[in-house]
Amino acid sequence: MKTSIINTIAGLDQLGKKAVRFGIVVVFLWIGGLKFFTYEADGVVPFVANSPVMSFFYSHPTEYKKHMNKEGELIAANHQWNIENNTYGFSTGLGIMLVTLAVLVALYKVAPIPSMIGSALIFIMTLGTLSFLITTPESWVPHLTDNQWGFPYLSGRGRLVIKDIVILGAAIITMSETAQLYLKRKTTGK
Repeated sequence: MKTSIINTIAGLDQLGKKAVRFGIVVVFLWIGGLKFFTYEADGVVPFVANSPVMSFFYSHPTEYKKHMNKEGELIAANHQWNIENNTYGFSTGLGIMLVTLAVLVALYKVAPIPSMIGSALIFIMTLGTLSFLITTPESWVPHLTDNQWGFPYLSGRGRLVIKDIVILGAAIITMSETAQLYLKRKTTGK
């Protein structure tokens, strides 16, 4: 009985790979789709504004703190500033990219090479996202009145980012699995 259960568990790797691929597709479709909405675009401003690689997408990255909307809040003056800052233009572009990557990863049986490239791009993008832990002060609990602040105390934004370590591993799995499928088809002609 015990060996039977362990054998069953040992054979779950293929199901796990399918779950990982499905997870990437769902997360990237969903989050990518949300990038077209104001509240989500407003939420990424601190990450983009503080990134030495991405801040050039914004017209006024250093001024963002004066113009932040909280989730669910829409202050007209802040919204107008975000329009002028290119916050929404950048977010739309990011949304298109995330949805495209999700579709590429989903189509691995139909288009293995583009799917493998999609997984590789997710891996690279995830490294960029993880860099926000270094570049974005809002990733850490601020020093207000509590004595638990800064490293290692992740804020809500920091907790959101640290989860990308899992996506990093998942992208390696989907990339590898797709490469194996491509090589198998090339060898067998199927």
